[in-house]
Amino acid sequence: MAVTLKDVSERAGVSRSAVSRTFTEGASVSEKTRQKVEQAAAELGYSPNALASSLTTGRTKLIGLVSNNFHNPIFLEVFDLVTKGLQERGLRPLLVNLSEEVDPANSVRMLRQYSVDGVIVASSTLPVSFAEAFQDAGVPVVHSFGRPVPQPKVSTVGIDNVEAGRMAAKTLVARGYRSIAFMGGPLTATTTQDRCEGFVQEMKRHPNVTYSITYADAYTFDAGRKEMMRLIAAGPAEAYFCGDDVISIGALSAAQTAGLSVPGDIGLIGLNDMEMAGWANINLTTIGNPIREIIASSVALVDSMLNNSEHQPEARLLPGRIVERGTLRPL
Repeated sequence: MAVTLKDVSERAGVSRSAVSRTFTEGASVSEKTRQKVEQAAAELGYSPNALASSLTTGRTKLIGLVSNNFHNPIFLEVFDLVTKGLQERGLRPLLVNLSEEVDPANSVRMLRQYSVDGVIVASSTLPVSFAEAFQDAGVPVVHSFGRPVPQPKVSTVGIDNVEAGRMAAKTLVARGYRSIAFMGGPLTATTTQDRCEGFVQEMKRHPNVTYSITYADAYTFDAGRKEMMRLIAAGPAEAYFCGDDVISIGALSAAQTAGLSVPGDIGLIGLNDMEMAGWANINLTTIGNPIREIIASSVALVDSMLNNSEHQPEARLLPGRIVERGTLRPL
């Protein structure tokens, strides 16, 4: 049978309330009593019940992890980093799939049923209204991979997508390409909009280089492959900055199917630097997304909000970097 609080109190020779206070964060208990209780608990193999503790403290330590693009392999890394980061801080993740959700109010109701203490919205395609709905409901929230604004209503952490667009354009021009294109993800995604903005800003500085803009339907392999097949049939550009690595890999597959060489006939650069991009049969040149730093910052922010109700929303932009592999011609 499971060891109970009563068993520990009898072994330690203290009251049940003393045992309860020992395992309740912030509760008052003498050091002598604490040592007795902890020794008895260790001898009996007792672990406090987290759910029971939440009834005493009024805090569940549950943090909702909200996302909607589970088909993108990059989410596996996000999930791994968020869950580890929360657990290291004594918090517990609750994963919520909003792939088909369109009403932020439904998301708030769902997570309130679990009495979450905070929320991390980890998505570049969910509108800011999802994160703001939690803020309006009084739930501490951080929007990871969202679009930062000068006076944010919710805290946001992400890569500088405008600068990433500029970086990609500069890289393609430096390789000597004279016909360049941006093949983004869905037009409704703020990441697509911002990466395109930076790309166009830089291309306007090079009037001797032609450029075009096109969009895949989603941040998926199939969408990238479909759009690249269409572009190849119409006459492709010399090189493409693709919306992310998954779209890039779809584009790479389309080029190979059409009998084109990468980078001989078409150059490709992606964004994210997910693990698959480095596989030998893909070897994708890309822009590294500082995902580890974004998640660490997001977890730290939501933890800070739990302990400081006066915490003001802030926007944090982190830089990307070029990861050289084999899908662009060399400098």
